[in-house]
Amino acid sequence: MGRSSGKSTRRTERSLRLSLTRILPPSSSVSVVEVLDAVVSEIGGSRREGQVEMAEAVYDALTDGGHLLVQAGTGTGKSMGYLVPAVQWVAKTGGRAIVSTATLALQRQITQEDAPRVIDAVAADTGVRVKTALLKGWQNYACLKRVNQTAGQESLFGEALFGEEQATDMGKHVLRAREWALESENGDRDSLVPGVPDLAWRQISVSKQECDGKDCPLFNECFPEKAREEAMEADIVITNHAMLGVQSSGIEVLPEAGAVIIDEAHDLVGRVTSQLTIRVGAADIGRISRMMRSAGKLDTEFSRHGDSLLDALKEAEGRMRIVPDTIREPLGAMARALKDSCESEQWAKAFMKDIDDLLSEDGKYVVWANEDALYGAPLDVAGPIANNVFSERAAVLTSATLEIGGSFDPMAYQVGLAFPDQGPWEGLDVGSPFEYPKQGIMYVAADLPAPGRDGQGDEALARMAELLRASDGGALGLFSSRRGAEVAAEYFRKHTDLPIFCQGEDQLSTLVSDFKEDDRACLVGTLSLWQGIDIPGRACRLVLIDRIPFPRPDDPVSQARTEQVGKRGGNGFMQVSATHAAVLMAQGAGRLLRSTTDRGVVAIFDSRLVSKAYGGYLRSGMPDMWPTKDLELTKKSLERLARGQ
Repeated sequence: MGRSSGKSTRRTERSLRLSLTRILPPSSSVSVVEVLDAVVSEIGGSRREGQVEMAEAVYDALTDGGHLLVQAGTGTGKSMGYLVPAVQWVAKTGGRAIVSTATLALQRQITQEDAPRVIDAVAADTGVRVKTALLKGWQNYACLKRVNQTAGQESLFGEALFGEEQATDMGKHVLRAREWALESENGDRDSLVPGVPDLAWRQISVSKQECDGKDCPLFNECFPEKAREEAMEADIVITNHAMLGVQSSGIEVLPEAGAVIIDEAHDLVGRVTSQLTIRVGAADIGRISRMMRSAGKLDTEFSRHGDSLLDALKEAEGRMRIVPDTIREPLGAMARALKDSCESEQWAKAFMKDIDDLLSEDGKYVVWANEDALYGAPLDVAGPIANNVFSERAAVLTSATLEIGGSFDPMAYQVGLAFPDQGPWEGLDVGSPFEYPKQGIMYVAADLPAPGRDGQGDEALARMAELLRASDGGALGLFSSRRGAEVAAEYFRKHTDLPIFCQGEDQLSTLVSDFKEDDRACLVGTLSLWQGIDIPGRACRLVLIDRIPFPRPDDPVSQARTEQVGKRGGNGFMQVSATHAAVLMAQGAGRLLRSTTDRGVVAIFDSRLVSKAYGGYLRSGMPDMWPTKDLELTKKSLERLARGQ
């Protein structure tokens, strides 16, 4: 009763806001640019022409219901470039907008810092105060039904994967998470401090596919449903690409909206693919077995067939164009065991659907085995994204790296905007306030042999160490593999006196913080450092890139997508591998200059960037720094930077 009453009250408040909007003049006397200027002035900034151009284009797209790709280089201030027009559009029309980011860090920045400033400025203009809500994926919230189901089982968790002592430690984490969930107001994992390992968190959370929804006896207390209710009453919903992935699968997790704005859009396809990837391994089989027992059902048959599957997977590795009978048969038997005992349970339905997708022969999924687990990823996500995220609403996608090979076409095709039924789309590059040729040097070690399958040799590592000594540290090393980063870190420690931090030796946030605080420190790592790391100033004056980050030749999804392009008459290498590498190269090089006063060098140790025909395609998307192959000139420039000149 109280729940219904509260919902009715919130709807009334929203109706009042919409009524006020209709009373206000349809066209405010203050333009989007004037609101933007006011917000920028409040935070001590100054007008950026690229940001102004972006804000006007975004507002036009929202007003016209258009589809827009906006490349906004580092330093443009793109979050304000879309938030100001979005908030003003919502205030004037009473519509709703969804804003999606790839990372939780940017979500927090928008929710806690950027959006409140914009909302204040627009309220002063229109008299309408726009309401925002943060909406994360189901697995970011505790599930109270699972919390109750795990009661008394804490000591059992992890026994299949760890020794008894480690299993007991995992049980302690689960117990602490349970106790927190029972007292929590929102069930949001970010509110659990200190946190718990992923394995422990999975014992008290579920995916959207596993959620019982309205059939759950605790539906009225459900944390993700409460968050979704708040989103339903908000004017602007701030979410992430993983939620767009669920939405693109046809499961309605986002409220109706007239517009969607996607920041960090270069990462959309990868995040959606990851969200929709199926996995069946030991941990997943153990989880389903525990849920069967919690539901009062025997799991003997299911577990027996699960063991058979795991035995078969020990002999399997790599992509499966046809799933062999040794794997197909136990999978089918597991599905039948679930159907016979738990058919009505939502988590059972979700697992059975995963098995159906893995065994389907319609070509929609790429299936492979790796490390004792079976995986399935969608071959194509462009159609699902276009149909379930972009159709019949305005769509704005933005990033510092959307134009690939001098064109927006590859990105438009990847995300589905190029489909004829999506209507016309526009690509806009608003540039960057940085003077790249004056602020940065791009050195390519063209005289070194191209890196081999096993990574860089001592000759390349010695050249990297030369540059580290010249710059006296302040280097971010971007490597294409964990092993490559570890070998480089060991080499640098032996051949320099610089503090060397390596990804994996501590939490990434701690390593980045330590790197920022020590002017001579160097940080080396893998792909998670290539994007989303913001280190302005002298702390990062040299960026090392060990090789062009093409997908691994044995990557099943890239293989399948390359073949698909070839069947359609296209160049699979250029449309898949080269496009993937171009985005990462642009992102990696973009780690160097983060403000208009930064100076530095990007050093690339892959001669293919200048010797191969596709090198120009890759370079065209990278920051336009002053190019050189001259090692001595590069070292002298770094020495001047080290002296603060």
